[in-house]
Amino acid sequence: MTTATQTLPTAPGATAKKRATGGRLRALRRNRLALTGGVIAAVFVLAALLAPLIAPYDPAQPDFGNVLAEPSWAHWLGTDDLGRDQLSRIVHGSRASMQVGLVAVVLAFVIGVPLGLLAGYYGRVTDSVVSRLTDTMLAFPFLVLAVGLAAILGPSLTNATIAIGISQIPAVIRITRAETLRLKHVDYVGAAVVNGGGDTTVLFRHILPNATSALIVQATVGIPAAIIGEALLSFLGLGVQPPAPSLGVMLSGAQSFLAPAPWLAVFPGLAIVAATLAFNLLGDGLRDVLDPRGGTR
Repeated sequence: MTTATQTLPTAPGATAKKRATGGRLRALRRNRLALTGGVIAAVFVLAALLAPLIAPYDPAQPDFGNVLAEPSWAHWLGTDDLGRDQLSRIVHGSRASMQVGLVAVVLAFVIGVPLGLLAGYYGRVTDSVVSRLTDTMLAFPFLVLAVGLAAILGPSLTNATIAIGISQIPAVIRITRAETLRLKHVDYVGAAVVNGGGDTTVLFRHILPNATSALIVQATVGIPAAIIGEALLSFLGLGVQPPAPSLGVMLSGAQSFLAPAPWLAVFPGLAIVAATLAFNLLGDGLRDVLDPRGGTR
């Protein structure tokens, strides 16, 4: 007796998702600006993680024999008014920038995503309360709100991170709420409700996973804003405190030496521009690739 071997067919939904994912990856590879931004962003993240290993000098160690030394083979980006190596300080300063950028966005998402889901799904009183809270916070520009919160909490890297994270919550709430309002009326959500799915199941198994694309894009937009926010707060003395290295602290200290040593401001400024531009380019590319109207869900 011959036994026939049968191959189980692949679920149509799984096949469609695989094709959509493959198409999006190919589109991302063809987007050179997004790839460039992703590579530069990865370099900054790796530099932040490996700062003690790749920095050629101790960023806090003064060398009074090399004060305000010009860029050279010994000090590629020169030294500051205390003889500290600029490259080492930028590498370690990028660690503070990446820490604030990533942790502040995570904080904003942890608080903003649940509030946006509840407001968009339940509506009525819940939506009204969350929306009024969001509108109140949005009445203040992002950086003004961050500076105000940091001034209240006190100057430190931790408090700066909290202030920037709180300042980003309204944007996360609005994105999540908009996606929830759109997704709760689609067919598969209705089918889940008809099949007995509770609110938790619908929100976290059907709505939230399908809102991930928009949230990923929001994260890549929030990180560069947080990097600029950290630099501003440190520049104003509300973030990282000297002698700890920070790009904002370096810019603040360079004010008195712009004429004799312009590299003290140029290189930290270029680092901030490169980091923010990299994440913005990556975010623009992801927005094009993950646009829910341009691919299969």
